[in-house]
Amino acid sequence: MSKIPVSDKKIIEEFGPHKQYTPKEGFKGVEEPDKLVKTHCCFCGMQCGIQLKVKDNKVVGFEPWREFPFNEGRLCPKGVQRYLQNNHPDRILSPMKRVEGVGFQPIEWEEAMSKTVAEINRIQDQYGKDSFAMLSGVSLTNEKSYMVGKFARVALKTKNLDYNGRLCMVSAGTGNKKAFGLDRASNNWSDLKHAEVIIVAGANVSETFPVLTHPLWEARDNGAKLIVVDPRMVPFARTADLHLDVRPGTDSALYGAMLKILVDNGWIDQEFIEKHTSSFKEAIEVVKDYTLEWAEEITGISAAKIYKAAEMWGKAKTSFFLHARGIEHHTKGVDNVLGVINLVLATGRIGKPYCGYATITGQGNGQGGREHGHKCDQLPGNRDIENPEHRKYISEVWGIEEKDLPGKGLSAYEIIDAIHRGEIKGLISICFNPLVSLPNNNYVREALEKLEYYVAIDFFLSETARYADVVLAGSLQEEEEGTVTTAEGRVVRINQAITPPGKARKDSDILKELAKRLGEESKFNYKNAEDIFNELRVASKGGTADYYGITYEKVEKNMGVFWPCPSLDHPGTPRLWEDLKFKTPDGKAHFNPVTYKESSEMIDEDYPIILTTGRVVSQYLSGTQTRRIGKLVDQYPEPLMEIHPKLAAKYGIQDGYLTKVITRRGEMTLPANVVDTIREDTIFIPYHWGGKHSANQLTISSLDPLSKIPEFKVCACKIMNTNEKAPDSQKSDAFQSLDN
Repeated sequence: MSKIPVSDKKIIEEFGPHKQYTPKEGFKGVEEPDKLVKTHCCFCGMQCGIQLKVKDNKVVGFEPWREFPFNEGRLCPKGVQRYLQNNHPDRILSPMKRVEGVGFQPIEWEEAMSKTVAEINRIQDQYGKDSFAMLSGVSLTNEKSYMVGKFARVALKTKNLDYNGRLCMVSAGTGNKKAFGLDRASNNWSDLKHAEVIIVAGANVSETFPVLTHPLWEARDNGAKLIVVDPRMVPFARTADLHLDVRPGTDSALYGAMLKILVDNGWIDQEFIEKHTSSFKEAIEVVKDYTLEWAEEITGISAAKIYKAAEMWGKAKTSFFLHARGIEHHTKGVDNVLGVINLVLATGRIGKPYCGYATITGQGNGQGGREHGHKCDQLPGNRDIENPEHRKYISEVWGIEEKDLPGKGLSAYEIIDAIHRGEIKGLISICFNPLVSLPNNNYVREALEKLEYYVAIDFFLSETARYADVVLAGSLQEEEEGTVTTAEGRVVRINQAITPPGKARKDSDILKELAKRLGEESKFNYKNAEDIFNELRVASKGGTADYYGITYEKVEKNMGVFWPCPSLDHPGTPRLWEDLKFKTPDGKAHFNPVTYKESSEMIDEDYPIILTTGRVVSQYLSGTQTRRIGKLVDQYPEPLMEIHPKLAAKYGIQDGYLTKVITRRGEMTLPANVVDTIREDTIFIPYHWGGKHSANQLTISSLDPLSKIPEFKVCACKIMNTNEKAPDSQKSDAFQSLDN
């Protein structure tokens, strides 16, 4: 069984997290590097351009890349420090095996590979092909995302493959495909600065996508009005023209009420609706009784503010709607997305200059990673794995029989459930830390402990990898060639700056070797990353995410190419839908009726407070990388519970004192941060930490029925005052993710 071999404390002593800082004098060679490599930040979906300084096969610093068109040299706190993950003392330098009572011991690649393949064969021979599952991550390049999807289905021969984008973009993707037939931001970010009205919903832009604030401020300079929808007055909301402090879980009621106001006042584009959309009558029928009084009661936003937001949006000539996880991490995340799209379609502001709609991609390759096949229901080119024509085409590209291509598998959290049921016995993961990032993570830990074999491919020993039987030392982003796709839909190049240190290997080489040992060497006979990309191009051809006309040379020459790009002479598509022909079967954009539904867990007498979760500026996702960078840890060393002064006073809670937060799944104790920038009925906890500091001990595992995304943003809790002052945050062990 895959249990942690020694205490967390002992593992942390050897493998961290440990904080790395830049020496005062700088790293050796920073003034005279061997080379300067143009590439991109490894963190969020903005994928800001950056130049890495390299000396003696080590990244020793960075320079701004001012020519790259999106960020023009700007970087956020994470981007400035991202190079410090390289040459880190915690880096896994060779394969390792679990030794009970001892920890993890280095082994040779032959032993690691032989053991892994033997266990895969044993488990699949005994329990069936689908008893071995794979979990992947969208910090991987397009090439590796594509390769993982092919590896799982052709070499591992399992249907049970999913990825951590299941916790990020799938509600947006599902909604986009239902409405437009294609899943991508409709515009590039340069259109933002010319919009008259911009709505940003559920996206703490200043902290989670700081560089994106620049085009938004440019829009303000040009006279744009900004509306921010968020239960907290996040930094960006403090300067907005209108802040809608929505009660978590009630977003679709807000957008439904706004749609009714648009219709009642004639603030709609009737010609666009009639010529280019369908199901408008069905959509407005659902909201006909959504009065302002009802919406105020449900959402907690004043009727006057709701009306004002609809008026500002309805009367604008140009507009842009942006949203992120705040409206997507719900059991009705798809409904929320469709409610937003209904507002965009009703006013006809799409496919036109300076009018657009976009989901802000959270993870580094969250866009490209959801296009090329490491989702449980997807094949490359954003094809449907259950569509016979799609299956036939990809089978031909891969050189297999269509009957041998597995069907739709389980989503990420459903895989955890299947482990508990005994249906899945083995697991391989790559750049996914589910023990921190999945909800109700005590349940996740129990699942890991039930596995008969677990192998992790990673470059640091994450909280989840501590439970592995074998750890395969993989590669950082800068250690391998490839491409990623930004939140705008721009395909950009990741140029290899260095080679993996010690005995670590490129992720793609690890997958190739495993495929060879599983008997499928001929299907993975790639000489380099460009070979993989060229096969991806063919596999995507004719799909909705068509990369066929994109080449490495073209990307380098143009500093990125926007898909779809169906032919070599095609320039790419920065703005979608200018021909008003959508990728749906009827060629029209589809309104979708959205009926307001309650969240899966509502507050009651026993658990009377809403808990919501999110990010902070100095940390990234599960913190595997950022909790090892000294300045980022020091900026926000541990999770804090944000609470309104009135709610704090009700429970006798003081700022800086420890408070216990309890849900039906678990409890944690953390310092209170008493602020007046959050709703009085809600508390907020960031989720970047593991163990006893993990917000996901508390969250609920209810899933959206369509996207299978968990409901991270709403659950019921209660709080207790401990009357104990919190210790100095600089002495916190939170970044180390101790379990006890």
